Amino acid sequence: MGVYLISVGAEEWFGEETGWGEIATALNDDLRQRGLPPYESVPDEPDFVVRGSGQAFEEKLISSVDGFDALCEAHLSQGETETLSHWSVLVPFSLGEVIRLPIGSAYTESSTVVAGAPQVLAVAQRLATAIELPAETPRMCDNLDLTMWFREGAAKELAAARPGPWADDLDAAFYAALYLRAAEHAVRRGCPIVYS
Repeated sequence: MGVYLISVGAEEWFGEETGWGEIATALNDDLRQRGLPPYESVPDEPDFVVRGSGQAFEEKLISSVDGFDALCEAHLSQGETETLSHWSVLVPFSLGEVIRLPIGSAYTESSTVVAGAPQVLAVAQRLATAIELPAETPRMCDNLDLTMWFREGAAKELAAARPGPWADDLDAAFYAALYLRAAEHAVRRGCPIVYS
């Protein structure tokens, strides 16, 4: 099975039976209390996803995170590292600070941490620049495209032909790319990204 990072469409996000409906309601209540508009413009999930179309996001977290933790420690502050990866739901709009909801989710038992994709994107771009993440890294990650690129050999071949800081630890580079592409997708499509 494993853990996946996926985009969620309106029906699942607001659905009562999916588990995300409770989180969506609690988030909107919190946003209203902060004087912010509720998050209601979630796009529908596409009926059929063509690989590389950028309509959905799905990646599997199967690599070790040890190298990624070290990479963050070398290039980011503790606060930036938390912004980049210490969330359980990513929304496509800016938040001044993360929102902690007292509701468990698929990834966390006792609470859900909601982060704004623009803030995550800014940190992810800095890290990608620091490790010189190559332009060939898949951008549209509909169906494990990023996971397969790193796991099936294309990244390894490119690293051998064009080494750089990103090639020193491909598992760490995978996570740097994962958070970058997840934040880009959330902003581009206007949808939430969640762990499943």
